[in-house]
Order: sequence, then structure tokens, then C-alpha cells
Amino acid sequence: MKKTGWVAAGLAALAMSTGAATAQEKFITIGTGGQTGVYYVVGQSICRLVNRESEKNGLRCTAPSTGASVANINAIKAGDQTMGVAQSDMQYNALEGQDPWKGDPFAGERAVFSIHPEPITVVARADAGIESFDDLKGKRVNIGNPGSGSRATMEIIMDRKGWSMGDFSLASELKAAEQSQALCDNKVDAIIYTVGHPNGSIQEATTSCASKLVPVTGAEIDKLVDENPYYSKATIPGGLYEGNAEDTETFGVRATMVSSDQVDEETIYQVVKAVFENFDRFKKLHPAFENLTKEEMISAGNSAPLHPGAERYYKEAGLL
Repeated sequence: MKKTGWVAAGLAALAMSTGAATAQEKFITIGTGGQTGVYYVVGQSICRLVNRESEKNGLRCTAPSTGASVANINAIKAGDQTMGVAQSDMQYNALEGQDPWKGDPFAGERAVFSIHPEPITVVARADAGIESFDDLKGKRVNIGNPGSGSRATMEIIMDRKGWSMGDFSLASELKAAEQSQALCDNKVDAIIYTVGHPNGSIQEATTSCASKLVPVTGAEIDKLVDENPYYSKATIPGGLYEGNAEDTETFGVRATMVSSDQVDEETIYQVVKAVFENFDRFKKLHPAFENLTKEEMISAGNSAPLHPGAERYYKEAGLL
């Protein structure tokens, strides 16, 4: 990261007080998402593993809460973040210059690895009369904050269905951390969240008020999945959340870690090495990581070219 003014002065003073090894440290930033979501855990978990080896790899990692997928990709593109978590569909759209990057492709985007599956999750108040996705029309729906992957995917579904914001009696733009309370305070009838499970925000909604998961199915969804390799059908297991004993059918994406061709090879190599050489430890940091395999993380959901640093590690480890 570029360091100027008081930041550079502060770092210089820190280097003088802690020795030459600290002076060589490179500060990196991983963009995440809302603090109740799995993206935040992903970034924090990766940084924990990187920082455990700081004396060897020379890196100091931070993972602040951000607006999630779209915001992370834009920050990486602008050079304001080293890496970030993004939905697989948003990784593809950025590379190809599709919405919300219409006419402005991110040709320098590079894939690092993919992580957990993320089903598109709709939670409705039990008293709202919502049994299917189509029942959202005319209701008060939190469609997600601008800049989030949840919002971008919701807009793609709406486009396929020929819906506009006017089809809802209210289209709110609350962040992930705010939406469950709004649902239980009866400010909205339903919330949309593209997220790995189990998830704290969905757990909050289902335990704080009578609410249920709603299937996201139908002809338009089938066609969307068939036409786009970064989508796949998904099932949220019954019993995962209070009051929702049955499986919920939906579709989803994968969380992916992306970077830029402007980030040096050694930095990405060391980040990947920290995760893959502490893989069992990483998998224990959140239930959504339990079933990950190294092979799937390299292949599933990645549409951008692999970053040279990631590719170098995978080849050294015999994974490519």
C-alpha cells in the first residue's frame, strides 16, 4: 500500500523502535463484507494465518469490514485493497465488463482461490404470506445495499423476471448487519442475502421472530443456472435454523478471493501458502469451511486468470 505523510512518519518511527525486521514488513488489506457475514470471517481468518508467519513472510494483514463483492472489486481495481472476497458471478462480470461494470471491464482482475458455496437466501416473516420468490411482488423487501453482491444478484434475478423496484411496496437498501432486526421489527416483510451457511444474521432473524426460508426456484432460475457456469443449484439443509425443519431449494454462487495483476507475485504467493499450509486450521475457523478441498478451491468458481503468485504455489504444491 502507498504510505505518505504521517503514515510514513509513523511507520518509520515504528521501524526504528522495533528493529530492521519490522522495517521490511509489507502491509496488505483484504476487503471482506458485513461483520455478521462469512466474508468478514474469511478475511479475518486469512489474516490470522498470514500474521502468524509475519516474521517469515514479511507481511502484516488487516481485513476491515466493507460493502462486500462489488465494493471490494472496485477497491482492488483502484489499488486501494490488495485482495478481496467476491461472489463468483461478480468476479466474472467484472472481468467481462458486464453489470455493474458495463463497458468498463477489469482486465487486470486475477483469481486467487474460491472458498465456500453461497446460496441465495430469502427469509420472510411468517405472517407476510410469502411462500415463493414470486410472492415478493408487492411486499416490503430489503434488496441489499448498493455495492454488495447480494444486491447485484438480486438485480439480475429481477431483470430475468422483468421486475422493477416499483414492483415492491418498499425496496429498502439496508446492509447485511441491519436487515434481520428490520425484519423482526416489522419494517420489511423479507430480506435477501447471498451468504454461506450457517450464518449469524439468518440465525438472528429466525430466532428473534417467527420467520421462514423461502425457496428460490422456477423456470427463470433454471435458465439462469443453465446459462451461467458460475451459478449452481443449492440446498439449505433443514434444521439448520429454528422453525425451518425442511430443506430449502435455491441456487447460488461461490465466495472467491480475487486480486489484481498490479499486486506483486510474492505477496499473493505468501498469502496462499499461509492458507494452504495451515489448511486444517483454516477449515476449523468457520462451519462454512468444513467441507472445503484444496482441489475445488483452485477450480470452482474462478473465471479470471490465476494470479501468478497463486499459480506458483499451486504448481510447487503439486496441485496444478
